[in-house]
Amino acid sequence: MAYQIPITIKSAIDGIKKRHYVLPSIQREFVWDTDQIETLFDSLMRDYPISTFLFWRVDKNKIKDFQFYEFLKNFHEKDCRHNRKADLSNDEDVIALLDGQQRMTSMYVALTGTYAKKIPYYRWESPHAFPAKKLYLNLLKPSEELEVEYDFKFLTEEEAQPKEDFFWFECSKILEFQDISKVMEYMMLAGLTDTSKYPQERTTFALRTLNEFFNVVHQKGTISYYLEEGEELDKVLQIFIRINSGGTKLSYSDLLLSIATAQWKEKDAREVIHEFVDEINNIGDGFAFNKDIVLKSCLVLADFDVKFKVDNFTKENMAVIERNWERTSHAMRSAIELAAKFGYNRDNLAATNAIIPIAYFIYKNEFEDSILHSSAREEDRKAIKEWLARVLLKGTFGGQPDNIYPKMRELINTNLGKFPLQETIAHYRGGRKSISFSEDDIESILDLQYGKPKTYCALTLLYPGLNYNFKYHQDHIHPQSFFNKKQLRSIGLSEEQCEAFIESYNSLPNLQLLQATQNIEKSDKPFSEWLELSYPSQADRNSFLMQHHINTDESLALEDFMSFIAARRKALKTQFMNMLNVKPMQADQEGAVA
Repeated sequence: MAYQIPITIKSAIDGIKKRHYVLPSIQREFVWDTDQIETLFDSLMRDYPISTFLFWRVDKNKIKDFQFYEFLKNFHEKDCRHNRKADLSNDEDVIALLDGQQRMTSMYVALTGTYAKKIPYYRWESPHAFPAKKLYLNLLKPSEELEVEYDFKFLTEEEAQPKEDFFWFECSKILEFQDISKVMEYMMLAGLTDTSKYPQERTTFALRTLNEFFNVVHQKGTISYYLEEGEELDKVLQIFIRINSGGTKLSYSDLLLSIATAQWKEKDAREVIHEFVDEINNIGDGFAFNKDIVLKSCLVLADFDVKFKVDNFTKENMAVIERNWERTSHAMRSAIELAAKFGYNRDNLAATNAIIPIAYFIYKNEFEDSILHSSAREEDRKAIKEWLARVLLKGTFGGQPDNIYPKMRELINTNLGKFPLQETIAHYRGGRKSISFSEDDIESILDLQYGKPKTYCALTLLYPGLNYNFKYHQDHIHPQSFFNKKQLRSIGLSEEQCEAFIESYNSLPNLQLLQATQNIEKSDKPFSEWLELSYPSQADRNSFLMQHHINTDESLALEDFMSFIAARRKALKTQFMNMLNVKPMQADQEGAVA
């Protein structure tokens, strides 16, 4: 491995465009955010070192022995996060990047493509949530941020329109400049040399900045690199591990996926696992699983040591995982489909790793094709739903849950044929990972607020008989639109009463699970009015109220809201204590479970 003469960014970009520079399959995906890319370009402009790259020359006759990927050009957080396979000829050698992918991809995206990430508060499904942005450089003044000197920003075309103090130069245009004279030509055509329009210090700053940007991209040997010319994948893999095992440049799951990719024989682990993550995240209303969950599941379901250690990803273990992949992925898919059937999604499944013991249960009992719909598995579905609600309410899978998986494997293997809910409760009772509840826990549950993940978990416990072929929403029994001071004053409430109403309307006693279609129809109608319209018969109204733990003789008028809340809180507390088998007057003890 030898240190080489540095090359320019323009030369590297040209190499990527010609697919002379590619990524080996052991590389992770692109993960840098826009602020990291902007800081990288500020460092380049200030002549700060950006670390050395490591290239691997692959002989043209050996190209077909390996799998390579193209660099990302237009990154899209939802639709384009994965690199495409590179279709390479064997006409010439290629250079595979072993170290420096994030920096090189950042330069390629910034100078040739776009970056689209989700805007806060927009729905994931919204077509406007992911505007494509390009990198721009303000030519009129330095950055106002303390840590950087040059004002690089990813902007939409609309955001990049000139305005006072800002002239945004589209950074990709620098590649069109064949020589330094083009800098002055651009300045003149853009009016940046016009001192009647801009003060002299602004025009001087613009000229110096654009000159420096040209030099950085076209003239300076910015990319320093070592070149590895060995052709043995094992050697290359060891170099890769040595570079990245420090933990700062590469997460351990990224490293382990790289090792799996190099060691699987029949399948491309990187491609298979990334595609599977995309697939399971599209189940139901969508989830937020990642490759870490999939890799951890592979270890758990194969009965290996569950820790993310290189020693657990041996060739022998990888051969077992590859051989079992179809069943492993089927069990995981079934577990996630079951969670979706219960109404969970990316917003309320707070601990995605809680899915792993469910997948293990399905895998060990070969219930992949029966767990979702078979009447013989109804009791298992109820037990899994309760277990999932319990562990999510208790936060069991927060922190470091690796010690949970071996014990859950033991409990499942000891009780083959049924989901071991009661055995799990009994085993953990009194311990740090207990999923039993005390009276204090019930009071805390009753204080849960609308829209929170744990609130949905609590509501699922209150409705054990729901038909999960339908979709259910968290719904305010008394609609939230009524809880503003103007509306409340109009029915004669005092300021103190208004405050009490507003403080309580989002809490669990005013919440229910309602079929999605019913919730849409209910809209902002007063609860009593909606109830009479939906259920003309008194018997049907009473049935609905009892199903939702509402006293049939309770006033449903808005002005009686506080007494309604007190009565329903009492009813819900009784329901939770019965369901979770909590003994009253034991607020300082774990509830005993039969």
